[in-house]
Parts: sequence; C-alpha cells; structure tokens
Amino acid sequence: MEYCVILVTVPNQELGERIARVLVEGKLAACVNRVPGLISIYSWQGKVEQDSEELLIIKTRRNLIEAVSKKVKELHAYEVPEVIALPIIGGSPDYCNWIGKETVV
Repeated sequence: MEYCVILVTVPNQELGERIARVLVEGKLAACVNRVPGLISIYSWQGKVEQDSEELLIIKTRRNLIEAVSKKVKELHAYEVPEVIALPIIGGSPDYCNWIGKETVV
C-alpha cells in the first residue's frame, strides 16, 4: 500500500480545525497536524502578498489524494487552495500500517 502527505494552508485556526476533523472523521486521513504561525509570501493576481496562515499536514493513502483534494476545495475559503501531495518513500512500518487501517479502502 502506498501512502502520502498532503500539505494544505488555511487562513485561520477555525478552518484548519474544521477541515482536519472532516477528513479524519470521514476516514480520508488518519491524522492531520495543524501547524499555526505560518507566514506565506506569494504572488497572486500580479501582486506579491503576505499572509498569516496555518499549515495542515495530512497523512493518508495515495489513492485518496483526489478525494482529499475535492473535500478541501468544498470546505476551503480560498479561490485556489493549496493542495500538494508528497509520497512517503520510507518510514515506520507500524505507522504506515496505522495510516492504512484508519483510512477508507
């Protein structure tokens, strides 16, 4: 079974908690870490912007990337939310097995 980490930024703690809970309760993610205090500098519509954000680190199965992305887009406040998936190429077998047990097939 293949696993991944999905990175999503959100504008505030309330949205971060909402997305995290929906993903875990819906078995789309085994775990979501919420990292507050992120400062993002980015280009948007021809201007350089800077905002405070929270980073969500989502652990799931690779075959759930599309479902997680769809759910994030449904719940997110941004016009173009960040959803970036990175493969887990190694790690604790026990932890990876746990991800598999806690997510939908």
